[in-house]
Amino acid sequence: MSRFGAVVESPIDPFNRPRHRGDFGLRIPPSQAAMKDFFGRWREDLPRTRKYLVACRDYVMTKIAYLSGVRAAELCGVCMGDVHWEHGQWGRFVVLGKGASGSGPRPREAYLFQEGRALLWWYIEQIRGEFGDDAEHPRAPLWPSERKPTAVAALNLPIAPAIVPSTFRRALHSAAASYLSGPVTDLFPHLLRHACATHNYERGMTLWEVQKVLGHAWATTTLRYMATAQADPEHANLEASSRAAQRLVMDRGNLR
Repeated sequence: MSRFGAVVESPIDPFNRPRHRGDFGLRIPPSQAAMKDFFGRWREDLPRTRKYLVACRDYVMTKIAYLSGVRAAELCGVCMGDVHWEHGQWGRFVVLGKGASGSGPRPREAYLFQEGRALLWWYIEQIRGEFGDDAEHPRAPLWPSERKPTAVAALNLPIAPAIVPSTFRRALHSAAASYLSGPVTDLFPHLLRHACATHNYERGMTLWEVQKVLGHAWATTTLRYMATAQADPEHANLEASSRAAQRLVMDRGNLR
């Protein structure tokens, strides 16, 4: 990496991989600069797209996936009533998480952060209501598909079907082909999750904080998402010292 400026996969013998343990390939996310350029170019192009509402939905959905680190299936299942603007500092949304050790899906809160809150607010205020269904109902999907809304018998209201993960993946591939530049030329939802973990760690989040964002039960799982992180220990030490000093000042102020 330091000599050639590129990260390559380690050639692991496929016959020596443990069975039923998923993909052991090294997932290399785009750099922070490449992701910033990707979203910037995509947003500039939104007014010129043929299907403006769908393009805005895909853009916001991708940005929220990157900021929050949620999985595609989790994100597609979010309803309007799952968004809680009052939770935390910038609001959060509830997803049905994967669960661990065979425990099955369980709900957890995903983080919006400041940038995600402003973006999602714009989407709900300006875009979501234009899909033709009852967007104010708590059971309405946050990310509706293009299909015509149908009346839900239990609710007696027109509700649009939610977008499915495969549609989200296709939209992400298409956007990457049009707006992503650099060594990494393609994107898929789980790579956004890796990018979220890697970039937050590089920006100064601790391993525990990244673990909380991703909703992992074990830190060892989180570590696999940061195999390509380029962290600066000296910078991290200064940031940690600064945070500790701020907490000390706040604690002293509270004691007065």
